[in-house]
Amino acid sequence: MGLDLEYGEAQTPLDQDEKEGLLIESVTTRGELDEVEQRNIEEAIRWTIERRRKFTAAEILTEEFIKLLHKRMLAGVWKWAGTFRNSNKNLGVDKYQIGTDLRMLLGDCRFWVENQTYLPDEIAVRFKHRIVSIHCFSNGNGRHSRLIADIIIEKVFGREVFTWGSKNLAKSSDLRSVYLNALREADKGNYAALVAFARS
Repeated sequence: MGLDLEYGEAQTPLDQDEKEGLLIESVTTRGELDEVEQRNIEEAIRWTIERRRKFTAAEILTEEFIKLLHKRMLAGVWKWAGTFRNSNKNLGVDKYQIGTDLRMLLGDCRFWVENQTYLPDEIAVRFKHRIVSIHCFSNGNGRHSRLIADIIIEKVFGREVFTWGSKNLAKSSDLRSVYLNALREADKGNYAALVAFARS
């Protein structure tokens, strides 16, 4: 009779591929990984809060800042933090298109800001949606995209940061389903649900 092991989501062991580039050898489960990543992300949020007044829109909307923010978020966990992914995933553009697509997005966003093409919340949310669809990094793209949207809305437009449903979106929940449905609507060019979710 075989041993039938069932793991809760947080107890799921990481496989060798998932451990590639992991800096903390003692992390062995998805839950432990989420915990150490969250601690690093909280440090990055503190860094952005302390420095937000010193950022300019010109600094924020650059490839350098995009990479720096990701590095700040995950440098204590992953060797490759702040570095564009070098393999293709089931999400995102081809690895060779990342730099080109990101530069196009940054240029588009500068245009939206300068020409007030959309309302401020929609500009930040459109940026978040497009950067996550590029999927610049091997991990952390959703959290990175939400944080950059918060920085854009606060620094560029002087508005309150988004609440994103006020819960952890990484875990399975009804709230995550609402978020994913809003993302699917944005994929079709309808941003109202995602903007509303960002403010919920």
